Amino acid sequence: MTHESTAVGLASAYSNATTASGDWWRDAVIYQVYVRSFADSDGDGIGDLRGVRSRLPHLARLGVDAVWLTPFYVSPQADGGYDVADYRAVDPLFGDLADADELVRAAHELGLRVIVDVVPNHTSEQHPWFRAALAGEPGARERYLFRRGRGADGSLPPNDWESIFGGPAWTRVADGEWYLHLFAPEQPDLDWTHPEVTAEFDSVLRFWLDLGVDGFRIDVAHGMVKADGLPDIGRGAQATLIGTEPLPFFDQDGVHEIHRAWRRLLDSYEGARIGVAEAWAPSSERLALYVRPDELHQAFNFRFLNCPWDPGAMRTVIDESLSATTAVGAPTTWVLSNHDVVRHVTRYGGGAQGLARARAAAMLMLSLPGSAYLYQGEELGLPEVADLPPESRQDPAFRRGRRQQIPVPAVDPAPGPGPAAPGIIAPRPGEPTPPQSAPSPHSQPESGAGPQPHACCGPQTRAGAGPGPDPLTAPQAHAPTRPQAETGTGAQPQACCGPEAEMGGGAGGDPLTAPEADGQDGLRDGCRVPIPWAGAEPPYGFGPVGSWLPQPPEWAGLSVAAQTGDPHSTLELYRAALELRRAMPGLGAPEAGPSPDPRGMRWLPSPDGVLLFTRPGFACTLNTRPEPVELPAPGRPVLSSAPVQTDGRTVRLPPDSCTWWAF
Repeated sequence: MTHESTAVGLASAYSNATTASGDWWRDAVIYQVYVRSFADSDGDGIGDLRGVRSRLPHLARLGVDAVWLTPFYVSPQADGGYDVADYRAVDPLFGDLADADELVRAAHELGLRVIVDVVPNHTSEQHPWFRAALAGEPGARERYLFRRGRGADGSLPPNDWESIFGGPAWTRVADGEWYLHLFAPEQPDLDWTHPEVTAEFDSVLRFWLDLGVDGFRIDVAHGMVKADGLPDIGRGAQATLIGTEPLPFFDQDGVHEIHRAWRRLLDSYEGARIGVAEAWAPSSERLALYVRPDELHQAFNFRFLNCPWDPGAMRTVIDESLSATTAVGAPTTWVLSNHDVVRHVTRYGGGAQGLARARAAAMLMLSLPGSAYLYQGEELGLPEVADLPPESRQDPAFRRGRRQQIPVPAVDPAPGPGPAAPGIIAPRPGEPTPPQSAPSPHSQPESGAGPQPHACCGPQTRAGAGPGPDPLTAPQAHAPTRPQAETGTGAQPQACCGPEAEMGGGAGGDPLTAPEADGQDGLRDGCRVPIPWAGAEPPYGFGPVGSWLPQPPEWAGLSVAAQTGDPHSTLELYRAALELRRAMPGLGAPEAGPSPDPRGMRWLPSPDGVLLFTRPGFACTLNTRPEPVELPAPGRPVLSSAPVQTDGRTVRLPPDSCTWWAF
């Protein structure tokens, strides 16, 4: 039995109760579109909103419920658009506001909801507010966290906080004051105690809700409130502490009042508009606070993504995640890949083994109670592109050692990002003058202190690295790692969202020639290569001409067109799984509200290396072993990631496979 023998007839027999009730988000499958790499409509090699709109039928046919768009707002692109200069305008790189409006309308006509990013912890340094702050406009600095420095002459940072991207979290401006930036210097943190900040973001949310979006993915939802007095931490390597212990700049209790206010705002609109927290907390219980009934609807659960190919670890993560969210009556979310981590085909070992495990993991994820997030191209089985040439790489992390001084905007704080006027913010103590290099086509600006990757999630450490902020060895929040050797237990997951010891690589050296620059270590470009749609050669239908990152020649066989209709393809496996997920009443979300066990999920005894659980009318088996395993058949097979052999009484599960059963 192979996955092409799916019992499609089930689709007409059942409907998902949660979807019918209007709480669509409780069991939604949400597809993340990295706009720059999805589809290019105008031939500049960069994806845009019109391109996304043209490919929405693919998502409708795939069977997802909603699409999440990464930032497309006006931005200098110092951190992939997570440095916003105008929250109410579309960057010309991606189109205009009319394109956004038409995309939302087209998605709704296809039955797809639209979620957009909002970035409330910080703005771009080119935001009019920050330009006004640097220009000395009265009261402008009160919207940000400006402080006098320590020491007799104020030449030391106000406290010992470190940027998630390495180095101090403070930059000194020309008049001697310092401003806080938990991420890149181009991303100054806002002060959420200021009433204008609160009012501004209420207005921003209403702007996009009025345009018709169905919700927001809230970037750094745990970071807007800092502890009173901004106390020292007293330790270095602070990025490695994120998600493991309390920190004065993350997960402060005050953020929950912000999210409660936003929930009231969302609830004032018709159509179940939702908020999704990208949040890190020291425990599952703390994370669950973000999804209490009067707060946000979902919070990203990165522990599943970070889990090794090990059944014991998987079961622990599943149980703890469900327990925490069940206690507050919220659904759990599951995710395997996104725009900041190595694709899970590669994380699970690469090649045939990595693909087999990735297919099985996707089926496991889609069978669990709650909501699932898919990253563009995973339905095609795309691997990480680990051999991009240096001249094509765009992630600012690649040149993170090439720090430059930050220009000060003109004295006239004119609206809009605009070009910066001459002027220099004081460099960090001991920082060398950076070497210069020629930009590549479509390269992102390298103004500022070499922006680091955006920390949507948690930390990682590099074995042998010292506590200092060397740009190549300091902990990086989103530093993809080279896949480990195939040892039989599988490659360890990329530590986008948790500590990881990365072996190899020394400190110092030119970032273009040091060992860390080989492969994709510390970079995010490999998961952002534009996806293939059709054709025998690049750009595979991505756009009229080339693509901003080169696509591998072997991707011709992985395109949407090549896989459509092939019952053994990864694309058709995803389509079948999503159809069955809608059709089978035992899949999807648990009932709302706390109860002893609203999930209807029960673990059953199984051989070593195998997970077996049931839900109403449904069973799932996952074999993580490198060899087949025999066990009693738990029902009638309806879908499998690899061919299974069964006589109706016993089943022979293939290695690295997942099978769904009806009974």
